[in-house]
Amino acid sequence: MTIRKGERWGEPGRLPQGAPTASSDHSLRQIVVAAKATGRPVPTVGLLGGDLCRTVGGTGNRSRLDEGGVVLPIDLCRVFLDGEETWFCSHLVARRWLWFGSFAVVMNAQWIGEWDVAPRAHPNDGLADLTEGRLPFGDRGEARRRVRSGSHVPHPSLHTARGAHHTLRFPGGVAVWLDGRRVARRVREIDVEVAPDAFRVVV
Repeated sequence: MTIRKGERWGEPGRLPQGAPTASSDHSLRQIVVAAKATGRPVPTVGLLGGDLCRTVGGTGNRSRLDEGGVVLPIDLCRVFLDGEETWFCSHLVARRWLWFGSFAVVMNAQWIGEWDVAPRAHPNDGLADLTEGRLPFGDRGEARRRVRSGSHVPHPSLHTARGAHHTLRFPGGVAVWLDGRRVARRVREIDVEVAPDAFRVVV
C-alpha cells in the first residue's frame, strides 16, 4: 500500500540471505529488468548507492543491511518507448544534445546526481514527478545552477505535474536515459505508468 501523508513508512529489518545488492541506479534497474523478463517477482534489494538510495536516506553501509536496517516498499515505473516495454526505478530523461529543444524528466527519486530535480518526489506515493519544457539557450546555464538546490521551478518555460501516468510526444525524436544509462537514441512517444509497491529495498 502506497504511503499516505503522516503515515510511518517502512519497518526495521535485514537483507534476506542471498538477496542482491545494488550500488547504482543502473545496477538496480538491471536486477528489476532481469526479474521482469523471466516473470519472477522483483527480489528485495539492498541499496548501497545511487539516486534512489540517497532519496530514501541510505548511507551505503553494507553492515547496516546485514545487522538491521530499514525495509521500504518502493514503486516502479513501467515505460513504453515507442511501444516497447521496459522499466526504470529512479528517473527517465528524454532530451536532445545539450538539452536543445523540448525535453522531459520523469522522477521516482528526488535526485539525479547532484541535481535536486524533484524535491517533492517520493518513491512510494504511487506518483511520478514530471518536469518538461523547452529552455532558451541563455536560460540553460542558470537552470543548471538552480537545479542543484531544487529552485529551478517554477519557471515560465517549464511545466511540472505529478501523476500515476504520463504520456510524452516528441515528433522529431529524442534520446532516452533510464536510471543514468542511455537506452534509445530516437524515441517519439513515451508512456510512463507507476506500478505501486512493486518491490522492497533495504537501507
